[in-house]
Amino acid sequence: MKWLDTSTENCSIQRALDVLGEKWTLLIVRDAVNGVRRFDDFRRHVGLSEAVLADRLRKLLDAGVLETRPYREPGRRTRRDYHLTAKGWDLYPALIALMQWGDKYAADAEGPPVEVRHRGCGAPVEAVVRCSAEHRAVGPREAEVRPGPAARPAPTAGPAARPVATSGPGGASQPDATLRR
Repeated sequence: MKWLDTSTENCSIQRALDVLGEKWTLLIVRDAVNGVRRFDDFRRHVGLSEAVLADRLRKLLDAGVLETRPYREPGRRTRRDYHLTAKGWDLYPALIALMQWGDKYAADAEGPPVEVRHRGCGAPVEAVVRCSAEHRAVGPREAEVRPGPAARPAPTAGPAARPVATSGPGGASQPDATLRR
């Protein structure tokens, strides 16, 4: 089954974007990774209205990315703050990859505004795609996309369907399918 013969109705990237794809959502997750816990701190730091922030937090709670925990300051009512769940922490590599891309293609001339470094040695932290068996970095030319156990045929798939090609590093053509699963 070729890429264009495969239905995208149950695409994992599409499902992830259903949870994370709205404007501001990943910025809330970014702030949670960096220790922001309270509603007012998210609102002030990310720059959202209360209504938009409440909606995004509710969606992240419903998706199991965040959880709330009660806290109470002396003389005040009990409130709830927000913490990443294991599911939320699993977004860390994606955040690092987005940051790397932004640092490379969208940073100011002065360079990146933030650096993430390994506490142990001080080297920059980076997201890398690797082979789980060989434990080495894999580029798009070394990867292939295959139908998985939940793959379904595309409703309009036909014999004329061909993989879409994009320009890769150095202008070389590469299959676009490596990023769509």
